[in-house]
Amino acid sequence: MTPRDLLADLIAIDSVNPDLVPGGNGETQIADFCTEWFKRNDFEVHRLEQREGRPSIVAVKKGTGGGRSLMLNGHLDTVGLASYDGDPLKPEVNDGKMYGRGTFDMKGGIAAMMVAAARATERPLKGDVIVACVADEEHGSTGTEEVLTRFTADAAIVTEPSHLEVTLAHKGFVWFELDVEGKAAHGSRPELGVDAIAKAGHFLVALDQLSPKTEHPMLGRGTIHASLISGGEEASTYPSSCRITIERRTVPGETPDLVEAELTEILDLLTDTVPDFTATLTRTLAREPFEADQNADIVRTLIANLGVPPIIRAEPFWTDCALLDQAGIPCLLFGVDGAGAHAATEYVDLASLDRLTEILTNTITEFCR
Repeated sequence: MTPRDLLADLIAIDSVNPDLVPGGNGETQIADFCTEWFKRNDFEVHRLEQREGRPSIVAVKKGTGGGRSLMLNGHLDTVGLASYDGDPLKPEVNDGKMYGRGTFDMKGGIAAMMVAAARATERPLKGDVIVACVADEEHGSTGTEEVLTRFTADAAIVTEPSHLEVTLAHKGFVWFELDVEGKAAHGSRPELGVDAIAKAGHFLVALDQLSPKTEHPMLGRGTIHASLISGGEEASTYPSSCRITIERRTVPGETPDLVEAELTEILDLLTDTVPDFTATLTRTLAREPFEADQNADIVRTLIANLGVPPIIRAEPFWTDCALLDQAGIPCLLFGVDGAGAHAATEYVDLASLDRLTEILTNTITEFCR
C-alpha cells in the first residue's frame, strides 16, 4: 500500500479527541484499523488503553539482535470536524494536495511512518523498529505518557508536520489559575465591599508589562497571556472573587518553577502596594520545552538521508518530543509539508508525503541495521 492510499483510509475514520469536543469519536476505531494493518504486515501489536476508549497502538518489528532500536511516534486524534469547510472525512485530491481533517495534523505523518516501517523491515534489521500511534496528543498527551511506561528506544522520530524541515526545538508551557479575593457587598455600600475584578486589573496591567528574560537563538523569548477571566455575580453586587487563567509559553532554559517565581514576585509586590489585594496562585499543568542534541546519531542519520542541505527550525507549539526527550530518548521532529492544522481547510502536499516516507525508510534502515 502506498502512503497516499493509507492516508485516504485514515482520513475517512473519525478520530476527534473527545477531551476537546464532548462526544468526539475518539481513537478506538482508528486504533482497530491500525492494528489490522500492522498485523497484515507482520508486526507484533500492543494495545495500551489505560483510559477506556482512548487506545494507543504500539507495533514492533523485532530485530535480529545487536542493533539500535528506533521509535516512530505520531498521534491518531484530531481536532473537531464542525468548523471544517466541506466533508472533513472525505479525502479529496486536487492539484497535488489531499484535503481532509487530519491530512496535515497529523495523519500524513502517521501514514508515512507506518509505510516506511513496513518497507524498511522487509529484510531483517539488527535493531527493533517501534511504531507508536498514540491517543490524546491534541489535549493531554496521555497516549505517549502511557507508551513510555512500557516502551523505550535508542532514538525516536516524531512525524508531526514540519514542511520537510528538521525541527530540533520547541516551546513548552505552564498554566496557572489566579484567584483574586474580594468582599461581596451591595453596590450602594462601597465602604463594605472589595471589588475583586478591579483588584485583578492591577495584576493584568503588571502581566502585560512582564518581559521574560531568557532568549533562545531559534525560539526567541517566551510569552505570557491571560487566557480566561471570570468573576462577579450580578450588576448590583461587589464581586467577591475573580479567577484568571494564565498561559506562559517557555523556551529551553526556563522551568515551571522559574515561571512561578516570576508571577509570585508580581503578586508579592501587589500585595505590598495595592490596598486589600489578596490572591492565590495555583499551577495546573506544565509541559517542558524541548531541544535536541544536534550531534545525536538519529539527527545526523536523518540529515544524511535528506539529499539536500537541511533547513533547521524550531516550533512555537508543544509536541510529544518533550516527553520522549525527558524519558532519555534522543529525538527530533520531521514531517510533511502542507497547511491548515486546526483550520477550516486542511491539506497535505502529496509529493512531500512520498518524500517523507522515503527519508524515513532510509533512516530506519541505516539506524537499525
